[in-house]
Amino acid sequence: MSGEENASNPLAAVSNTDLRFQYIDLGGSHLKDLWVDGAYMVAPKFKVKYELHYWSEDAAGSTVSDFQSFHLKPIYFPTQGAWGSWQYKLAVGFEWIMGLADDEIGIRLRGKQYSDQLAPLVGLTLVKGGTVLVPLMQHFVSYSGPDISTTAFRLIAIQSLPNSFWLKLDAIAPIEWENDNAVPAEAELQLGKMFSPSVGVYMDGLIGIGGDKPYEWGVGVGVRFNY
Repeated sequence: MSGEENASNPLAAVSNTDLRFQYIDLGGSHLKDLWVDGAYMVAPKFKVKYELHYWSEDAAGSTVSDFQSFHLKPIYFPTQGAWGSWQYKLAVGFEWIMGLADDEIGIRLRGKQYSDQLAPLVGLTLVKGGTVLVPLMQHFVSYSGPDISTTAFRLIAIQSLPNSFWLKLDAIAPIEWENDNAVPAEAELQLGKMFSPSVGVYMDGLIGIGGDKPYEWGVGVGVRFNY
């Protein structure tokens, strides 16, 4: 499995469905995120990603649970080629986020995501051997619900390892223009293994960064099905 084909790269040209669970410490409360994270290649240059999140938050001894959001992300790959020893692929698209929960759930996590949002995106996949770098930028704007204007800068690095293992670092620094230019940065470290071309598992470690961090820390597990 090459790094370019790893579905942990949101710009990879693969079809997959991941079943994921994350436990996130918010500092004084905790949140459980159970979600489906998948993609389908409609054509060689066009894919659609999707996510459905179900949150359960425990704060002050009281638990609130609900479906939190649905995400749909069409992505088009207009061009690809080589820069020296690096292979590249350009991606453009947008993300549509439908907020499903009210403001009682996960209000500290990644801002007010119970708003309905649109987020145009542009990204680049750079591949050299088993190493993949993915710089990605998105701008999130709400069209219903609380106001959101956030520009997110994201860098993903994936390294293929022996015996079908992989290691991924995913760092995100969003600038929230509606919140005094707050930067609720976060990072995720993922270690995974494919047992066959179609089935794999992975573990996540998450940490919030800086004074505006959206959470303290988190851990997660996932099961991947490629098809």
